[in-house]
Amino acid sequence: MSTQTGKINVQTENIFPIIKKFLYSDHEIFLRELVANAVDATQKLKTLNAIAEKPVELGDLYVEVKLDKENKTLSVIDRGVGMTAEEVEKYINQIAFSGAEEFVNKYKDQSAAQLIGKFGLGFYSAFMVSDKVDLYSRSWQAEESAGVKWTCDGSPEYTLTTESKADRGTEVRLSVNEDSAEFLETARIRTLLKKYCGFLPVEIRFEGEKINNTEPAWTKKPGELSDDDYKAFYRELYPFAEEPLFWIHLNVDYPFNLTGILYFPKLKKNLEVQKNKIQLYCRQVFVTDAVEGIVPEFLTLLHGVIDSPDIPLNVSRSYLQSDTNVKKISNHILKKVADKLEELYKEDRTSFEAKWEDIGVFIKYGMLSEEKFNERAMKFCLLKNVDKKYFTFDEYRELIKVNQTDKEDKLIYLYTTQPDEQHLYIEAAKNKGYDVLWMDGVLDSHFVNFLEQKTEKSGFVRVDADTADKLISKDDTQILNISEDEQGALKSIVEGLMNKEQYQVSVQGLSEQEAPVVITRPEFMRRMKEMSAMGGGYGFMGEMPDSYNVVVNGNHPVMKKILGSTDETTKQSLMQQAVDLGLLTQGLLKGEALSQFLKRSIHLIQ
Repeated sequence: MSTQTGKINVQTENIFPIIKKFLYSDHEIFLRELVANAVDATQKLKTLNAIAEKPVELGDLYVEVKLDKENKTLSVIDRGVGMTAEEVEKYINQIAFSGAEEFVNKYKDQSAAQLIGKFGLGFYSAFMVSDKVDLYSRSWQAEESAGVKWTCDGSPEYTLTTESKADRGTEVRLSVNEDSAEFLETARIRTLLKKYCGFLPVEIRFEGEKINNTEPAWTKKPGELSDDDYKAFYRELYPFAEEPLFWIHLNVDYPFNLTGILYFPKLKKNLEVQKNKIQLYCRQVFVTDAVEGIVPEFLTLLHGVIDSPDIPLNVSRSYLQSDTNVKKISNHILKKVADKLEELYKEDRTSFEAKWEDIGVFIKYGMLSEEKFNERAMKFCLLKNVDKKYFTFDEYRELIKVNQTDKEDKLIYLYTTQPDEQHLYIEAAKNKGYDVLWMDGVLDSHFVNFLEQKTEKSGFVRVDADTADKLISKDDTQILNISEDEQGALKSIVEGLMNKEQYQVSVQGLSEQEAPVVITRPEFMRRMKEMSAMGGGYGFMGEMPDSYNVVVNGNHPVMKKILGSTDETTKQSLMQQAVDLGLLTQGLLKGEALSQFLKRSIHLIQ
């Protein structure tokens, strides 16, 4: 047996604090790196053995992870290519870069994910959790039982010893430090292996169990998979999720390499909880589930896997946006998504409409955030009206252009955000021959503004923004059939019942079919407040009190009854009832006022 001591070839006092500080703030990543190295060694053996003059018997090839709680060790063992003493010197002791000082100065502001692999530093992540690391290795071409042992306690000094080893391959044994005792727990290791190593191409064993799926669905060609295969893989990724709506299989080898499967989940109108469900892999090694810089923002609502060796492992947004391959990959994924949605729309519109409540949120998000997607989506984005019928933009424009074009030749789209609460306004609009869109989605307040900008000579107006007669300006205005003095008298009564700062009262000539008092919310002010509430700017609007227009229908029989009464109590009571009915339609009648309204209503019908 011979023993050699020396120092790891670094140009600084101690490389390991540097590695710990700048590379491995996330301690758990060490297991991914060690297992990935073991898998690489196994695959390298297969390649070399296939072309060797004297091939060896490969036997059962796998990577084993072992816990020894009593001795506080964690081992990663492979039967791969192994190393000679000379190779240990080359690959372990030299650290694969010219100097630590240069490294620190150049790369200290970049993430660990980019640097791991580039400099061969993955092995040294072991020192994040270890007081000592022992490496036992025997080259596949070495004499029987010949081996080498390398030992290091986290300082630049190491010991290299020739030592008998029965089998080829490498074992990395970590003496886990006290601060990292969590990595001596079986459940913790199993969780990490499932997370980082669940789809590695070489079998991973832990506690007698095979941890990984070596041939996940995305590594196969689309023609090799059935619908059931895709659904089974989705359940493997997300065991407790509902079945996906549909999926896209990515399989590109030029001008970049990209594989993966993206699933459209049921969104349930909730954007935030759905994000970070796409997993990024590099040759089946898990990298991250934060892919915002790799795919367009709206595509982060999708679930699934993308795998590419051409994506830089630095997942910082600024770096990725300047990377040519990332831009190409991002654009390709966007195009594939748009192609799939258009295909589904054209092939089976009925099914497409049935899925709209889920995919509509996704499509609108894409249109709002990506101009390229918006250009494509205008062909298959649907509008739903209160009768639950669906239309493309072109179809809907044809439907409403006759009745809903105002006197200035502007096309007016009417919509509701709360069909039940705004039912009275909807019915009033429909009685005028108008159609009303159903826009109650989480993004629809933004989407309405967006559509106004994208469609020429058009406007969007919520049904409660004005009286039915005034929603769309026409030349055929109703005549007010009472005198100016009578108008003033009605206005005075209403103003005496309401807060003048919040409610602006006017007397107008409406049809007798309209309510005696109609309370509306000005479109512009309401939108600004909604945008403010959603964080869309206009913060000062959120501080302003709500403003409403109170329209007294001077042509209504109730107003004629009030004007004809000589009893002031009767006048006040009737007008209060009419005003309360208007408040009720806007959900503004609450508390004591609501109680008084109910008592008054009972009295009136007795």
